[in-house]
Parts: sequence; structure tokens; C-alpha cells
Amino acid sequence: MTGLMVSMLAFVAGVKDKLASEKGATATEYSLLVAFIAFGIIIATTAFGTALSTWFGEMSAEVNSWVAP
Repeated sequence: MTGLMVSMLAFVAGVKDKLASEKGATATEYSLLVAFIAFGIIIATTAFGTALSTWFGEMSAEVNSWVAP
């Protein structure tokens, strides 16, 4: 093999390793992003559900007070 061919093979191998390692990092970053978004949705849904339950409970008590004795 010539020196140029060895250099080209080394360059291609280095580029291949760099691209492979960035794909793994990107996948990890996206998975963390999805996890944080899911965590935020869970917190928001829990808070909204609690507030909605309280609102319906108060409304039920108000409607029950309208019933004629």
C-alpha cells in the first residue's frame, strides 16, 4: 500500500468513528429531552386533575344545596 492510501484509510476510519459517536450522543440527548417533557406533562396533568376535581366537588356541593327540602 502506498502512504497516501494508508492516510486515506486512517482518515475514513477517523471520520467513521466520529460520526458513530455523535449518533449515540444525539440519541442520548433526545431521550433525556423526551424524559423531561414527559415528566413535565405528568406534573401538569396531576396539578390540573387535582384542581379540576376540587372544582367539580365544589360545583356538586352547590348543586346539592339547590335541592328542595
